[in-house]
Amino acid sequence: MPVETLSLGSDRSVDVAGIATAVALLGLAQWLLPSAEKGRTRLPVAYLLLAGLFGALAAALASNANVARVLSFLYTFFLLASCGRSLVLLAVDVIFGRKTHRAPPRIFRDVMQAVVYVVVLLLTLRAVGVEPGSILTTSALLTAVIGLALQDTLGNMVSGLALQMQRPFQVGDWIQFDSDARQVGQVTEVNWRATSVRTNDLVDVIVPNSLLAKAPIRNYSQPSNLSRRHVTVQASYSASPKRVHDAILSALRGTSGVLAEPAPFVQTRNFADSGIEYAVFFFIDDYAIRERVDGYVRDRVWYALQRAKLEIPFPQRTVHLHAVSEESEGLSLERELSRRDAVLRCVDFLDVLPAAAHRSLAAAAAVRLYAPSEVIVAHGDAAGELYIIDRGEVIVELPRDDRTAREIARLGSGKFFGEMGLMTGEQRKATVRAATECELLVVSHEAFQATLASNAGVVEKISELLLQRQAELEIAAASRETMVEPLQDRSLRLISQIKGFFKL
Repeated sequence: MPVETLSLGSDRSVDVAGIATAVALLGLAQWLLPSAEKGRTRLPVAYLLLAGLFGALAAALASNANVARVLSFLYTFFLLASCGRSLVLLAVDVIFGRKTHRAPPRIFRDVMQAVVYVVVLLLTLRAVGVEPGSILTTSALLTAVIGLALQDTLGNMVSGLALQMQRPFQVGDWIQFDSDARQVGQVTEVNWRATSVRTNDLVDVIVPNSLLAKAPIRNYSQPSNLSRRHVTVQASYSASPKRVHDAILSALRGTSGVLAEPAPFVQTRNFADSGIEYAVFFFIDDYAIRERVDGYVRDRVWYALQRAKLEIPFPQRTVHLHAVSEESEGLSLERELSRRDAVLRCVDFLDVLPAAAHRSLAAAAAVRLYAPSEVIVAHGDAAGELYIIDRGEVIVELPRDDRTAREIARLGSGKFFGEMGLMTGEQRKATVRAATECELLVVSHEAFQATLASNAGVVEKISELLLQRQAELEIAAASRETMVEPLQDRSLRLISQIKGFFKL
């Protein structure tokens, strides 16, 4: 069945309608496009002018059938191309842009335009009397060859469309597209074949879209521009974690690029060969300067540890050659013993002990260090030790029926607890927790038993002092009415408990 040929001489009304439609679509696009996008109408204007030029030439050379047929083909193609380009602008930049409130992806615009050009070419071929189906049928082998040759390209194009529809990232985002931490960069362009990523070294990496579609992508800019960073540092085993944590956190305050909220924190990570390893976690909101901020943090940590007299160890093997005389060693032990003896003087009921027994008890005592919030003794535990606070503060808590704790007292340096447990073995009546880092001097049941066994008559004096101390506490707690047992009976019972516990 023959196909009618569209030309300037065959039907003037069709030509006028086509030109009018192209002009109307072009004017509508020029009116509705945002000001920044109005320059995109230059291409459909150029197509319309070319259509007018080829139309005029076809009319002038109508006597030459072959030339007129070619010019008619070009006229029809550029006229339809102008209409198609204007339609793409209206559909993609106006309708899609207003609904999504963002610029349409370039790859989406390019694919839409390519589809329109293919449709325009097919319509033009049909208009000039060429059946597109016959061309496709006769060139099936050529089409298969071209398809195989463009397999990777088509795969990248389809992957690019999938990426744009899912939008795991957009231009300007910082992403990591490989397990290698060095493959991190800022997305600068996404087109139909590949995505351009610029690294911190200002090197552009062109990544095929098919590779990105299969790779796990880490986006450091979405859904929030906040990202957490960390650096590690080692400190000596002789420095307590609390001191190191406090020094590091004080260093981070005001560090350039480090956010105050969320707050930085320090984690004791590992006990390494050279020292204790700490991880310093902090947050930034500009991923582009991450490495610079990491350097700022390391600088601040170094200065803070230097001020706190905390050594940063490094792998080394040190051989200390020094002579230790009996005199110097004795002086060192004497100083430590005197310090412990002074701490024990804070315990009033131990004043009844002779000086030699007091000093012997100081030598048998142990020094223990507790971290903040760490439980020292728990309610209901078996007792048998006396604790004297040399440094720090503790919280005394009593359990409630709802399984919560109620704070009843805070004890600071020079205070002590656990005296009744030491003397009678009673279960702990309260939980004692470290409020800050605490250094405690601990007197064990075994050490005190040896002291009592060698000092007859001390038990009675200690029991009197303990009863007096207990009575004062009860009066202070407004529980005098609960003291129904006479003091003399209580004293005898307490002496009996102490002797029985220490097997005296």
